[in-house]
Amino acid sequence: MNPAGSGKGRTWPSESRWLRDEATGARIRQVTAHPSIHHHPFFFVPPYDDAMRRLVFVSHRTGRPQLFAEEQASGRLVQLTDRDDLAEWSFHPTHDGRHVFFVAGTGAWRLDLETLAEERLVDFGDAEMRERGMVGAAMGTTTVSRDDRWWAVPVKVGKVLRFVVVDTASGASRVILERDTIGHPQFCPDDPDLIFYAGPLTDRLWLVNRDGSGNRRLWQREHRDQWITHESWLRGRRELGFVDWPNGMRAIDVDSGAIRWITRFPAWHAHPDDTGHWIVCDTHPHPRPSPDGKRVLYTSDATGHAQLYECWLES
Repeated sequence: MNPAGSGKGRTWPSESRWLRDEATGARIRQVTAHPSIHHHPFFFVPPYDDAMRRLVFVSHRTGRPQLFAEEQASGRLVQLTDRDDLAEWSFHPTHDGRHVFFVAGTGAWRLDLETLAEERLVDFGDAEMRERGMVGAAMGTTTVSRDDRWWAVPVKVGKVLRFVVVDTASGASRVILERDTIGHPQFCPDDPDLIFYAGPLTDRLWLVNRDGSGNRRLWQREHRDQWITHESWLRGRRELGFVDWPNGMRAIDVDSGAIRWITRFPAWHAHPDDTGHWIVCDTHPHPRPSPDGKRVLYTSDATGHAQLYECWLES
């Protein structure tokens, strides 16, 4: 540890402590404790690798947002980046645990989690990168295919969004789509050639093939007052789940178009476990099941600062 200052590669001792939820009796592990902002990726982006060697998150403890990782074996915290231009909601760890992809400035970057070396895969030039604000496309979320081969990044250029797909093996990239808005893209976990993205607020559900062909509306809302939001894939089912607020959560089969209700109670952010058999939902803290299905990660400001917590599920 380097106590003289912060920087890439600096380590902090574990900040983990155990709590007990008074209402349910559930065991809670507080992951971070520094009095600053912390958050995991947006709820549909996996914060852990599949083997759960690391938990990757953002911390503002150095005075600006940087990528950090909690090493699960040792509990220590490692600072992964030291930048002044990180797009903090753009990061996406790979499933194999080798890399983290992120946008910084006008570039798309890959960080090696062993060496912490950063490689710029794409330079977007003078692009604005994302819409203004912090909702939908303005968050700047990106998506990595389940096999870690492809990375899709929406980029704002003038009045349009360009959907750029990067081949992470060769570094080659291409624009596959241009349209008015492209928000919260997500590769289908069962098909690396299929991507969901959110269109405008009143026309949310769209699919496009990875090569840019087949851009199509998956489903259109049933009436003008219907609020569709917060979509996520159900792995193993080729179904896209989405929130029909405040009526509940629904799912649609992307091949047949068959639609069904999952819940009839309000859900805001909702995401399934890796088997696609159960879902965790909220009305605020972005809960996300761990790959092994034994924990639910979430962010809470109960201490006065946004901290990461895990709710451990009893077997």
